[in-house]
Amino acid sequence: MSSVIAPNAPLRQLILASTSLYRRELLGRLRIPFEVAAPQVDETPLPGEAPRSLALRLALAKAQAVAVQFPQAVVIGSDQVADLDGQPLGKPGQHDRAVAQLQSMRGRVVIFQTAVSVVCQASGFADTQLASVKVQFRELSDAEIEAYLQAEEPYDCAGSAKSEGLGIALLDQIDNDDPTALVGLPLIRTCQMIRAAGVRIL
Repeated sequence: MSSVIAPNAPLRQLILASTSLYRRELLGRLRIPFEVAAPQVDETPLPGEAPRSLALRLALAKAQAVAVQFPQAVVIGSDQVADLDGQPLGKPGQHDRAVAQLQSMRGRVVIFQTAVSVVCQASGFADTQLASVKVQFRELSDAEIEAYLQAEEPYDCAGSAKSEGLGIALLDQIDNDDPTALVGLPLIRTCQMIRAAGVRIL
């Protein structure tokens, strides 16, 4: 981002604790200066950890990991876990795992648990919220799954589908209160939280 101080510059430095290009693009929609820092966090689920608990824990851990390095800044952490009947589905990472994920989700309702955490060490501000998105997948054929994966290669997405792209064709219905939550960063909640932490948006 530019180092020039804009008229709507935040009162505190804003940092996105994420390497996700999707979250960077979403936060960029707010047109306020921010930096990006990679959080060093082990994302392995704890034994028996519910998907929503995992998303909340990791979002806070990412924000805290970067906030330690930049105590004066307002830091945003986020995490998303696909929830299939209480079982977490993370990023597939490779083709075979993505095929298995989409096969397991066809004709099913999957809840994408997207958590966002905002932390500022200097002011003592900390807030973590969850945006749940209920998604009804179509009865997908193996051929449709293969064609989709070859076209979009969504191996870095929880649940193996990009709703903002061709992945929307895999779905029958989306039920949520924040249209950006499914992409990876619920901007309505994020705006509320960073304003409360001292960041001016408009």
